[in-house]
Amino acid sequence: MSKIRVLVVEDSLTVRRRLVEVIASDPELEVVAEGEDGQQAIELCRTLRPDVITLDMQLPILDGVSATEHIMGHSPTPILIVSSSTNRGDLFDTYEALAAGAVDVLEKPLAEEVDGSWERKFLAAIKLVSRIRVITHIRARLGQVGRAAPARVEPPLVAPPRADGHRHPVIALGASTGGPGALVDVLRGIPLGLDASVLVVLHIDEPFSSAFAEWLAKQTSHLVSYAKGGETLAEGRGRVLMAPPGRHLAVSAGKLWLSSAPERHSCRPSVDVLFETLATECARDVVACLLTGMGRDGAEGLLALRRAGAHTIAQDETTSVIYGMPREAALLGAAERILPLSEIGPAVARVAARGGK
Repeated sequence: MSKIRVLVVEDSLTVRRRLVEVIASDPELEVVAEGEDGQQAIELCRTLRPDVITLDMQLPILDGVSATEHIMGHSPTPILIVSSSTNRGDLFDTYEALAAGAVDVLEKPLAEEVDGSWERKFLAAIKLVSRIRVITHIRARLGQVGRAAPARVEPPLVAPPRADGHRHPVIALGASTGGPGALVDVLRGIPLGLDASVLVVLHIDEPFSSAFAEWLAKQTSHLVSYAKGGETLAEGRGRVLMAPPGRHLAVSAGKLWLSSAPERHSCRPSVDVLFETLATECARDVVACLLTGMGRDGAEGLLALRRAGAHTIAQDETTSVIYGMPREAALLGAAERILPLSEIGPAVARVAARGGK
């Protein structure tokens, strides 16, 4: 069996040597080249066509975000970000690279780690990322990824009063790998001022998740924040509320609840936890969508929502970075509609503007 060919791009010689040494220790992997800046990353990717790239964000000449945008727009290759998460700027760069098509992110090794756990995680991540069929990112080619959304002035869309006196509509979104970019697209397709609560679960490991809500707000012009336990759904009208890092988000008795309960599908937060509680609580007010991601989290929850009367959507295969979670939903019959990414935001907005179901 041929080895997985890895391009390592890191400006720190000390860190780069460690990465190369770890990769060389695995008989399934080989380092085909090393780069120390973003321009080298682009050229080496174009000429060598590696199976996977490990890429730092803070690089000379051309930074990691710009390198990712160019690679994913012209020579799509699975990218594993290996970067620090020490400040807000580093985190924002990571989110922008993920939105531009990078597959996953791993924190750089710490000097005090001596048990080999980081090395095992690093090698597993390379193998996993290398198997992903990445897609060309036209937005990256046009330079539109990772840029703050232009100011939008739109009249508020207010749902008409419901005859049954029920609450306002709820939009529920779940995503994993490829999720940062997908969420930007969906939220940009939802008008500002829509009289709905938008609840979001995204799989992104700590410590990289800590500033994601702030970044998402800048990309979309929506009011985005991490949910707080005890908030009511009514308090979330016109806002986007995300599951906080490492906490499940659930809805009960009209309120949002946070939990440190065991992981579901190795995930916390779990999309299934949110979807299943919404199915019990207020399904007929819900339009839910399962976006790109690895695994099957959210598929059973989306099915529960559909059975309870919610409007359900799954992202299609062509526009998914990984057609895992939405594929499971499609196989279960959980999605009423399977749509390309560009149509999902307007679709959920139309349903929510009618007041749900």
